[in-house]
Order: sequence, then structure tokens, then C-alpha cells
Amino acid sequence: MTLGAFLLLFVGWQLWWTDVVADADAEEVVTAMEVVWDDPDSPEAQALIKDKKIPQEAWGLVRIPRFGLKYAKPLYEGTDRATLRRGVGHYTGTVMPGEIGNFSMAGHRTTYGKPFNKIHTLKKGDYVIIETQESYFVYQITEHEIVLPSENAVIAPVPDEKGVEPTEAMMTMTSCHPEFSSRQRYVQHGVFVTELPRIKGGNPDLNPYLEVAE
Repeated sequence: MTLGAFLLLFVGWQLWWTDVVADADAEEVVTAMEVVWDDPDSPEAQALIKDKKIPQEAWGLVRIPRFGLKYAKPLYEGTDRATLRRGVGHYTGTVMPGEIGNFSMAGHRTTYGKPFNKIHTLKKGDYVIIETQESYFVYQITEHEIVLPSENAVIAPVPDEKGVEPTEAMMTMTSCHPEFSSRQRYVQHGVFVTELPRIKGGNPDLNPYLEVAE
């Protein structure tokens, strides 16, 4: 009975408490990045920089309108365990946003803020927006697939076609599948649509990409 109670507490910690901690951390990082990006010379921004509120590995924000207009997760470099506990990770070795090739990201589907928990709800035509200090990079979902964890060709320069030279800018998102399991990977692919300048207060040209189709 004691062991059973311990296991229940551990599961509760994994499924609830890690989300609480990770969400609070992500919200703080997102807010700090927006403040610094908007006016890096302001006293508030300088204080955040001094206090190292923006981790060096975080270089972008992921916005997915299908997940809600307030959805914003920090984008870090790397996909190791420690990195994915803080937000979305960029597969090192894949291209950067807007570049020719396959810009690829990974995120937890459960625990640690579960940034890609609703990856299965993305529909063809939905938009995924990568925000940096200078730009918004807009991608549009084209298709999804479910693969084994060993099938890393999904993040090849041309998805699922190793050794093929890319001619367009693409995007791939990966997360565990099914939910609460790591047996497979749920994968969403997309194509690059446009790059828009980031403007303090929001760029009105971005508004059409924030709408969610029924």
C-alpha cells in the first residue's frame, strides 16, 4: 500500500507539478524576451538582462494560433532532456527559420509544460509562427505522420528523403505519441509562407495568420 501511494504521488508530481513549474518559468522567460526585444535600452530591459532572466539558449518564441492567441512558448537551442523541460527545442543541425531546408522543433506532449500537447489538433492550413527579435516567420501546416522514435528522416533537409537537396523552406514539429507514451512520434510538417518584420505592439500584417479556420 505504501508503495502504491508513493507511485500515485510520483505520477501526480510528474503530470501536474512539473507543468506548474515549467509554465511559470516559460511565462517569465516569454515576458522578459518581449520586454528586452521591444526596448533593449530601457531600465526594465537592462535589469532583466543583468538578472539573466533570458537564458542564453532561448532565441525565439513559438506562437500557434490553433492553441490559443495567448499561446507563446520560449524556443531554445537543442533537444536534450534539460532543454525540453523549459520549452520547445530546436533540433541543432537543422536550418534556422525561413532558411531553405527543414527547420525542426521538438516539445513535450505531457509534463514539463507540455508545449506540444495539442499537436494532434493542428489541421492542414493552420499557421505556426516563429518570433525572433527582428522578425515573424510564418509556416503553414501541410501534413502529419506517426513514426517510430528511430525514424529521424522526418527532420532531414527534405522530410523523409535522406540525401535529397532541399529547394524550399519547410518546418517539422515532433512530439511523443500516443499521449502519456513515448512509443511513437507524432509529426507535423509545414511550408514557409512569409517573413514579416517584428514591430513593437504587433505588426498588423500578421493578423491574417492569427486567425483560426473552423
